Amino acid sequence: MQATAYTYDPESRSGSVLLDDGTPVPFDAAAFDAGGLRLLRPGQRVRIECEGSQDAPEGLRVTLVTLQTF
Repeated sequence: MQATAYTYDPESRSGSVLLDDGTPVPFDAAAFDAGGLRLLRPGQRVRIECEGSQDAPEGLRVTLVTLQTF
């Protein structure tokens, strides 16, 4: 799934992405570290992998954030 980086805190290595429909979804340090990234800038296009569902009470959980490559 593709998204756009929305926020990123380099100290905690966590932040959030915006899905293409504008829904913000947070990610934690584990998801950031799984992608092998060192830095993320707001506005960058990223690829994410998720668990769960937007319709579930616990929501969508990002498990991987990496840069979108073409």
